[in-house]
Amino acid sequence: MVHDLSQEVTAAANGQLPRQAVAGLMPPQLAEAMIREVWPTIRSVSAGIASLSALFMRSVVLAPLGWMLNGLLFFRKLAPAICQRYTLTNRRLMVRRGWKPTPVQEVPLKDIDDVRLIADTYDPFYRSGDLQVLSGGKEVLRLVAVPQPESFRQAILNAVRAWGGPDKLKGPFVPASAPSPSTDGVKSA
Repeated sequence: MVHDLSQEVTAAANGQLPRQAVAGLMPPQLAEAMIREVWPTIRSVSAGIASLSALFMRSVVLAPLGWMLNGLLFFRKLAPAICQRYTLTNRRLMVRRGWKPTPVQEVPLKDIDDVRLIADTYDPFYRSGDLQVLSGGKEVLRLVAVPQPESFRQAILNAVRAWGGPDKLKGPFVPASAPSPSTDGVKSA
């Protein structure tokens, strides 16, 4: 008879957490598991310079200058003190900073009421936009320059439906890869 170790719920003798049968499907009562993590685009470092860089890259003559500006923004984005990422787990949504990421802001999934894509912040060149996380009718967290914002928004809403509690966000499950009307209609200039 074969014993499936992936379903073992007790901690091993060496202190390891139980293994997951499917990635990200660890119940929050056992341990915190990452569902998705995204790094903001270079638009989060400086939206003005990133827009200027995009404008330069659309031309033939000024494209190398645009590449240089993008390179500078990219290396600044990875600087040890300011590099950040947005992490979604089965317990919370976090903004983490540093090379060894530590949470600087977080919202438990049970407190999230809605997540909105701020339409006028969507940038078709970098394919990024800002997300607004609402709790109790107030903005509790703003995620700036999220790549593929509608996909990450759906991942957050699906995590809230799955792990946020029985009274959270009733509605159908929408795959994060599903096309959305809010970003499909955006035309690039």
